[in-house]
Amino acid sequence: MKIATYNVNGVNGRLPVLLRWLEETQPDVVCLQELKAPEEKFPEQAIKDAGYNAIWHGQKSWNGVAILARNLEIKESRRGLDGDPEDLQSRYIEATVNGVLIGCLYLPNGNPAPGPKFDYKLQWFERFAAHAAKLLASGTPVILAGDYNVIPTELDAYKPERWVEDALFRPETREAFKNLLAQGWTDAIRKLYPDETIYTFWDYFRNAYGRNAGLRIDHFLLSPTASNRLISAGVDREVRGWEKTSDHGPVWITLKAE
Repeated sequence: MKIATYNVNGVNGRLPVLLRWLEETQPDVVCLQELKAPEEKFPEQAIKDAGYNAIWHGQKSWNGVAILARNLEIKESRRGLDGDPEDLQSRYIEATVNGVLIGCLYLPNGNPAPGPKFDYKLQWFERFAAHAAKLLASGTPVILAGDYNVIPTELDAYKPERWVEDALFRPETREAFKNLLAQGWTDAIRKLYPDETIYTFWDYFRNAYGRNAGLRIDHFLLSPTASNRLISAGVDREVRGWEKTSDHGPVWITLKAE
């Protein structure tokens, strides 16, 4: 079972890129972030024509998350997180696909930090961690995939000294991610590639992709029962080099059958 996560940075504007990638790689399940489309503008028919069922949680101009599944049923279990009834941002959707519970998330960026946006990031992180703990306690195979907007360690950033004051790399952010892992989650990429430089995001500026001046901010966290089935993982970094593409590359993992 191949599962991917991809911050598409505008699902309609990047639709040709998304469809080309789906056709070339054919993942079984895909978590998308930053749809930047309201509910009614999600390109359901084009996705369906590509062979995928879909559920989505849209929002005009900003945010938005979706889960796609190729010839598989998607049983939605949640959209949004508990803990703040006034939070209307579309950042989390969850479903069971082929016996695996999948949470697709787009964690707030948080810049400028410090400030209200950074406070919101940390509060959202807290609510997410509380929900993650409940999922872990269920004992079922769980995958939490998406754009976390977290640079976990210095290994995950080109010239990390430049990111010290950024919301993605501030001590509070890294501590929150570390505490989340401490619940019992496995960072799939680091389980298989503990010491390698691997990036998932390259800015549009200063030829970042050409220089491989990137960040690793898109992550797969696996529960113990999912981690035991992990076979492989990687980044389709060449997609970042395509025309009119997202500033993220798709990240994927494969799990062996139970």
